[in-house]
Amino acid sequence: MTTKDLTEAELRTAVEREMSRARADLEDLVRIPGIAFPEFDHAEVDRSAEAVAALVHGCGLDTQIVRAGGRPAVIGRRPAPPGAPTVLLYAHHDVQPPGDEALWDSDPFEPVERDGRLYGRGAADDKAGLMAHVVALRALGDALPVGVVVFVEGEEEYGSASLAELLRLHHDKLRSDLIVITDSANWDIGVPALTTSLRGIVNCVAEIRTLHAAVHSGMFGGAVPDALTALVRLLATLHDEAGDVAVEGLETGRESTLELSADRVRAEAGMVDGVRFTGTGSIADRLWTKPSLSVLGIDAPSVLESGNALVPVARAKISARLAPGDDPVKAFAALRDHLEAYCPWGAAISVDLDGGGAPCVIDTTGPHYETTRSAIRAAWDGVAPVEIGVGGSIPAVSTFQAEFPDAEIVVTGVEDPHTRAHGPNESLHLGEFARVCLAEALLLNGAARPIG
Repeated sequence: MTTKDLTEAELRTAVEREMSRARADLEDLVRIPGIAFPEFDHAEVDRSAEAVAALVHGCGLDTQIVRAGGRPAVIGRRPAPPGAPTVLLYAHHDVQPPGDEALWDSDPFEPVERDGRLYGRGAADDKAGLMAHVVALRALGDALPVGVVVFVEGEEEYGSASLAELLRLHHDKLRSDLIVITDSANWDIGVPALTTSLRGIVNCVAEIRTLHAAVHSGMFGGAVPDALTALVRLLATLHDEAGDVAVEGLETGRESTLELSADRVRAEAGMVDGVRFTGTGSIADRLWTKPSLSVLGIDAPSVLESGNALVPVARAKISARLAPGDDPVKAFAALRDHLEAYCPWGAAISVDLDGGGAPCVIDTTGPHYETTRSAIRAAWDGVAPVEIGVGGSIPAVSTFQAEFPDAEIVVTGVEDPHTRAHGPNESLHLGEFARVCLAEALLLNGAARPIG
């Protein structure tokens, strides 16, 4: 059968036929705790890569597992027919740590369906993104009208440290006309979205030392500072009274044209009653186009283990989200300079970079974008995609932009406002997942003859 024989109705039927098998494959992937963070078992990341390679190879692609000093990625290739474009399909197979498993309603690595949602770490972010590629390729089969490269990264959640080198080493294999990155979110259930901007990220670890060793808090407290109190005072300088970032040198992007309601954000974030929002300006700008600073963790004695002694050393992991247009190198320098300048009482301080990624703005005017919009509109039964900014970071986007400046990049995703990616009880809306799979199949089917 040729590509012209595939109608929208036929593709709908083909995608529906594949969903049961895709659900089983997705659940198998969720059961693999492939976490790229240093303190976790990287044999599980290797096992995850092997499972992904088997799925990609099963779609008829020449497949290999590759590394560039980091965790394993998977590349699958199928050459383009004469005159047809090549589409690169990106996802990542590594996942966030589960965190406190007591906060989950079920085992984070044992997928469970409740009320039309599949719960489990990575069920949405980003193993469902990977499976959307697999479903689309399975549905099209031998009728695939374009060349395809599937690239599945193995350390996105840990900052994509080796991604740039992987793209450089495998540049010729990965070169493509259109890059589809399925690792973002939709506006709502039933309302699809295209991501047009992403904040960048810089993580650092600040360590404060005031003493060579712990000493009696009664004998020395009041004159001798402890490191934990010094750290708390330092962290308080990161924001002003309104909650806006107080670090000079971090940029602000252009104002958003969309608005998010306070009630929606309060509900989606699960804010406790009475807690007020931080910062000024529209909520969309605070989440998408302005910088933010968060304290992700603190190393200090726990309450249960603490004694009546002054703490000699304390550490905090600080995460900066950078506005589109900012530079991670410059932003880290600004944050480091602030921490060093405001460190109280002459305490010794060190600030070490712990990973980062550039923000980006995505051009949505290319010819493949009209094909993309048409495919999404059809999959959502006539609902056009909303163009949104996203406050999170996908380092792969800016890295692909730098390596392949002539390729169009489309950023979509399977998540919705209730997914809770990175948190307890992460979940995938199964109905939306089916729509994402259909949209991608329609996009691949139409990409050989873009609308624009």
